[in-house]
Amino acid sequence: MASSSLYLLLFSLFTFSLSKAAAQSPPTAFHLPTRKDPRTRQYYTAITMSTNITNVNVVIDLGGQITWFNCDQYNSPSYRPVPCGSNRCNTLKGSGCVGCNRPQRPGCTNNTCGSSVYNPYRNLLYAEGYGTDRMNTLSTDGQFVLMGYDTKSYAFSCADAALLRNLARQTLGMIGLARTKSSLPRQLSLAFKLPNKFALCLPSSENGLGDIFIGGGPYIMRPVIQDLSKSLTTTPLLINPVSTAPAYTQGDPSDEYFIGVKSIRIDGKVVSFNNSLLTIDKNGNGGTKLSTIARYMLLHDSIYRAFAAAFVKVAAAKNIKRVAPVRPFGVCFSMTRANGSVPYVDLVLQSESVKWRFYEANSMVKVNNTVSCLAIQNGGLNPRTAVVIGGHQMENYLLEFDLVSSNLGFSSSLLQMNTSCSHFRIF
Repeated sequence: MASSSLYLLLFSLFTFSLSKAAAQSPPTAFHLPTRKDPRTRQYYTAITMSTNITNVNVVIDLGGQITWFNCDQYNSPSYRPVPCGSNRCNTLKGSGCVGCNRPQRPGCTNNTCGSSVYNPYRNLLYAEGYGTDRMNTLSTDGQFVLMGYDTKSYAFSCADAALLRNLARQTLGMIGLARTKSSLPRQLSLAFKLPNKFALCLPSSENGLGDIFIGGGPYIMRPVIQDLSKSLTTTPLLINPVSTAPAYTQGDPSDEYFIGVKSIRIDGKVVSFNNSLLTIDKNGNGGTKLSTIARYMLLHDSIYRAFAAAFVKVAAAKNIKRVAPVRPFGVCFSMTRANGSVPYVDLVLQSESVKWRFYEANSMVKVNNTVSCLAIQNGGLNPRTAVVIGGHQMENYLLEFDLVSSNLGFSSSLLQMNTSCSHFRIF
């Protein structure tokens, strides 16, 4: 923990010292370090805002539309509200106008472009206002972090302190990575004319830092020195025609990231269920999406029941004994040296040869020294989305969201390559 904190301190100092030098040459990609909070299992990163060099920890929301944080202690001379009716407001899809009858400060201004600020952990939606400020981000060559670059007019929202409920204690808000012009990747790619793509490498441990890359590869995960961008398996990113946001205009498509799963297999054996649930219907129901908000994979009730029964059967054949469940998990096992290997799980994608495979580290959770539980949970009888791939399943995979080609690229498990997403990048 101490080494991670030291890294973030060095990260901030390095950002400050190199911000002016960055003007010498354009960046080819950006990098932000990510952390995992052990208590909430949320993933977060640090952004450097304002000419006052203010570091803000924000929870990562893969499907989030905007960046927002509490501004109670944010005193920035470079902050500017976005006027309602302005071109910037229209680009951000601002909603109406907001004002404030208290002394003017960041988050309390008049005639300000309205924003919808959402905390998905508490299902809280507030009407706030857009502002802009300088944000400094480090460039990267895929292996090292390099110079700091200023985005002079990064758009975000200040938010009421009540919206911080259920967020990791060390964070002050959330940062969205969705396919919107107000998201972090899109704002940086537009500002610096970079390819509209980003990559995630979520850490499984608090003892190390993962990655957000913006602008594309290469992606180097030491001690492996090969560029992982060259060996990613790809599958199309699908558009859900109906928005999944908490507030939207009729006709808006979803900004979240969906993929086409055709079937699910356990140790190569197909799980039998109603496969029509895997297709997004005209009302936007069904299908498969990726989410950093869901801790674990969530399956529609009928899929979950079939999956759990099949997994228990395959596990029993390997001498893996089922034991009483440990909340919040529904299926748990006694894990001893006498067990066989834990069954692997495949999400079969656009063809039989394209599969996203999960091994024990991503399909199970160790709850004590002798018991591990299935890290796949019942998502209910009528979920909006039939399959939600949660944060635990994404850990230690490199995932590239390429909005130029509209593809998701994914590596095999980095643990199988003797590396992981828990590491430290060198300046």
